[in-house]
Amino acid sequence: MSIWEYANPKKFMETSGWVLPWVIGLTALTLIPGLVWGYFFTPQAENFGATVKIIYIHVPAAMIAINAWLMMLVASMIWLVRRHHVSALAAKAAAPIGMTMTLIALITGAVWGQPMWGTWWAWDPRLTSFLVLFLFYLGYMALWEAIDNPDTAADLTAVLCIVGSVFALLSRYAVNFWNQGLHQAASLSVDKEEHVADVFYKPLVLCIVGFILLFVTLVLLRTRTEVRARRLKALEARERMA
Repeated sequence: MSIWEYANPKKFMETSGWVLPWVIGLTALTLIPGLVWGYFFTPQAENFGATVKIIYIHVPAAMIAINAWLMMLVASMIWLVRRHHVSALAAKAAAPIGMTMTLIALITGAVWGQPMWGTWWAWDPRLTSFLVLFLFYLGYMALWEAIDNPDTAADLTAVLCIVGSVFALLSRYAVNFWNQGLHQAASLSVDKEEHVADVFYKPLVLCIVGFILLFVTLVLLRTRTEVRARRLKALEARERMA
């Protein structure tokens, strides 16, 4: 059995319909306990107070914001090379989710930054690249809506996705590229001395897993909706030609 079988809309709908209830259940089992654990059962951090608890939303949202675009990049490349419509529709479906996560990351970052830095916004390298990434999300979604022919829209948005991936990578590695800036280093690291203390680390990991599963759930739901919408348009086109 080839993985490309799942690019067939019928096969995708059958498989995703079976998988979705399980993913939804796992999302609830990880995200809800992670947020409750992090918010209610972790202490305030020295020098940060209760503000530290915003990491349970900010860090997972920021990770999804970046990786959603990278997922769109992979799906777009598959469309350009193999012309599988499900991959193009999956990229389209992921865009509003990634845009929302980017907006959440920007807002929670501002809420964190105001008491920590004394300002709601600073032209920090990572913050700036995140803002540009947010604008690319908006541009990507607008381009889909502006073009009537779905295949042409998929082609052009795929090119835009390739260009925008530069800012997705900058958002991820800006702190490493530029030592200057207000933004702190990564909260999670393979180096135990660099990541947050275990009391914050464990619920944070649970929240990240929950956000990843939430992203998968929403992408599957939205892709199924896009497949149905495409089928409906095809039927309407046939009726007009009949």
